[in-house]
Amino acid sequence: MLLPAILYYAIFHYYTMYGALIAFKQFSFSKGIMGSPWVGLTHFEYLFQLDKFWQVFENTVLISLYRLIFGFPLPLFVSILLFEVRNLFFKRSIQTVIYLPHFISWVIMGGLIINLLSINGGVINEVIRKFGGESVGFLTDESYFRSVLVGSMIWKEFGWNTIIYMAALAGVNPSLYEAAVVDGASRLRRIWHITLPSIRSTIIILFILRIGSMMEAGFEQIFVLYHPGVYRVADIIDTYVYRIGLTEGKYSLSTAVGLFKSVINFVLLIVANRLARRFGERGIY
Repeated sequence: MLLPAILYYAIFHYYTMYGALIAFKQFSFSKGIMGSPWVGLTHFEYLFQLDKFWQVFENTVLISLYRLIFGFPLPLFVSILLFEVRNLFFKRSIQTVIYLPHFISWVIMGGLIINLLSINGGVINEVIRKFGGESVGFLTDESYFRSVLVGSMIWKEFGWNTIIYMAALAGVNPSLYEAAVVDGASRLRRIWHITLPSIRSTIIILFILRIGSMMEAGFEQIFVLYHPGVYRVADIIDTYVYRIGLTEGKYSLSTAVGLFKSVINFVLLIVANRLARRFGERGIY
């Protein structure tokens, strides 16, 4: 049963690491990876001198930070609320509604977002005009676009993350709540002193994994929604790699960008894990 997953990671994640050599070579299709001449850190030196690179780096960090700040606590909050609901029909209905967006691809989700927020014919702008307001360029105005990205990502994924928290909450010993009720603890007190401490390890592990992917700001989502008019606030490392690698054919430079991003993710993962272990948690290794 493990074999398909092992093959997947071996072929598409580990074997492809061999291609990282391109970042240190002047890659040529005719010569291949091993036949291409070594250039050392030339591509990295050129990369760090580009103003455009630091702009996409800043965009990546900001979008990831916004997703972490506003998106990470929401599944936990919703899970606790659902855990406190006693009406099973209502609970399952809400769970189904918030889980559903996770299973919709970003291509379809992007179409829905455009239909909702488009300046011409978008449902929300139509409502704004009905009440006498002016259309808002949610997808064309730089001041709104980044918020749209973060909000739509949270909308799509927070329901799926609640599954993990709900599973952790299901393992909390009910006798703890019964004893707290006997002692006169209010619902908020039970949440603060029993629920949160009981699932603290799960929260820490998910937080570590999120920190370890800080440089992943959501390629599919941004690629579907962005356009040259909002590159200044929406262009991230992944979309930049796509453009200079596949569109412009600068394979060595794009590989250098991707390798730089992966190294930062790796360092952040190690730091977050060590901090978790220092505070008494097991971490991920």
